[in-house]
Amino acid sequence: MKKNILFLVILIAVVIAALVFGVRIQSVEDYYLEHLEDVQPDSRTVTMSIRCDTALENREKLDPALQTEKFLPKDGIVLKTTEYVLREGDSVFSLLERAAKHEKIQFEFKGTGKNGGTAYVEGISYLYEFSCGPLSGWMYRVNGKFPGVGCSEYFPEDGDVIEWVYSCDLGHDVGDDWQGE
Repeated sequence: MKKNILFLVILIAVVIAALVFGVRIQSVEDYYLEHLEDVQPDSRTVTMSIRCDTALENREKLDPALQTEKFLPKDGIVLKTTEYVLREGDSVFSLLERAAKHEKIQFEFKGTGKNGGTAYVEGISYLYEFSCGPLSGWMYRVNGKFPGVGCSEYFPEDGDVIEWVYSCDLGHDVGDDWQGE
């Protein structure tokens, strides 16, 4: 009984000390989100941006609630070109997920995107598939080219430039010629 009371007193003292001295207890994921920008000279990195210029150009097709700057930035930039550390096993999807959490950008997807699972990006910054017409949705390109595979299946390399772009015309308005037209 005395051992239990002593243990409880020590535990309470440790918790109080942690609170008083500002010890932050956080998950591994939170730690890495906090240190996304710790780019060192020897780091493998990629740059990523998120743009919705085509939605601006097709504003009349959007729901009026989405036509405000809160959802549709006036310059079309949701995320300016930003450098991120490339970690072992990163896919374009995992980088987007990490960046969206870090930058507090609304982001929704289907699937898991982990352990060989696929992921489909439904919406970023409240712009979803079909928000700007029946052929609209999010696409990505790497080094100026659309890879033609899902974002959870593409594993970028050091120095790659990843661009997420919103299309209102099945990619034709953002330079994707997958249909050969």
